[in-house]
Amino acid sequence: MNHFFKVKSLDEVLSLTREFYPTDAETVDTRKAFSRILADDVTAPRDMPGFRRATMDGFAVNASATFGASESTPAWLEIQGTVLMGQVPDFELPPGKAAHISTGGMLPKGADAVVMVEHTQTIDDTSVEIYKSVAPLQHVIDTSEDFASGDVVLAAGTFIRPQEAGLAAGLGFTTLPVHRVPVVGIISTGDEIIPIDQDPAPGRIRDINSYTLRGFVQEAHAQVIQYGIVKDDPDQLRKVCEKALKQTDMVLISGGSSVGTRDYSVEVLSALPDTRILVHGMSVSPGKPTILAKSGSKPVWGLPGQVVSAMVVMKMVVIPFLQRIQGHRVPKPLVRVPAKLTRNVASAQGRRDFVRVMLETGETGLTAKPVLGKSGLIRTMVLADGLLDIGENLEGLEKNTVTQVILL
Repeated sequence: MNHFFKVKSLDEVLSLTREFYPTDAETVDTRKAFSRILADDVTAPRDMPGFRRATMDGFAVNASATFGASESTPAWLEIQGTVLMGQVPDFELPPGKAAHISTGGMLPKGADAVVMVEHTQTIDDTSVEIYKSVAPLQHVIDTSEDFASGDVVLAAGTFIRPQEAGLAAGLGFTTLPVHRVPVVGIISTGDEIIPIDQDPAPGRIRDINSYTLRGFVQEAHAQVIQYGIVKDDPDQLRKVCEKALKQTDMVLISGGSSVGTRDYSVEVLSALPDTRILVHGMSVSPGKPTILAKSGSKPVWGLPGQVVSAMVVMKMVVIPFLQRIQGHRVPKPLVRVPAKLTRNVASAQGRRDFVRVMLETGETGLTAKPVLGKSGLIRTMVLADGLLDIGENLEGLEKNTVTQVILL
């Protein structure tokens, strides 16, 4: 148990993400690539869009023919024809002539700009007056303005959102190389823990942590296997851990991470083959008795049994490791918003404090109202909108301080 007293700072723990590596790569249909992480660079096989394209309804022109045009002295141009959508114009456009064009249409040769229809007046079928000059490429997307052939358009490690999937589709990629979705195993421990469909007798509590941790994993776009509740029995916990390590990419053990006489996680993990303890104790509150082990190539976490502690550690520490094995090159940034404190908040130097806060809209912007309560009260997380991050070199924050709140 001597690991416990060698606590690490949050930054030291997060630096250990380099001990772990992403899951292997696989190829998936682009339609199923949403929320996956690219395993290789995607390079544009051609220019995009590949032709000069109008971004407004109006008239395709050579910009020089409109210079000096105004409402008092309009430019008069001869109408050469009409650009049909989805077709290559079968005519060229010399200076002094114009062509009807719709948004998305391909500019004919000789045209380099589009005059918005609002700035024109058709005189008859063969002529139009232009009331506003345009510059070259105005209201036009150029041939390679989106991407040029050979550009790395999506780098390995990119999280695929709808816009990335759309780009891949626009370049003709029917499949994409992505990292396999990690599977996370969740194990609840403790003689006092019972399934949620049972009525708790005095001294017992339903298994909350399995469900909160599952939610965090799913929110991070990973898969979950729950291994149920393991009593305070080292042999049973070892067997379940061995099973989980064979079936998953990361294991979360809820409870059993402190220094109590019946907390067996460190003992069990230390006895597993090819396993070493990287962390037992972090200088954070809540969440000090957190364990991180490396078993083979996989991270195994011993999370505090207290429900708030487990959730705060999950949000601030475990998720960056999960993102690492998903294939993110760097952790996704936490979303923070500025808010003014409604009261003084005390903190102890030498540790990182995460205080639950409610966000409310005040006259001068957002305010952060601390939600006070012990780490065993899930109510404090239900009421909270975010976490106030108080650095380890501070003794607290004063009322009316504007600080950054991490959104939950």
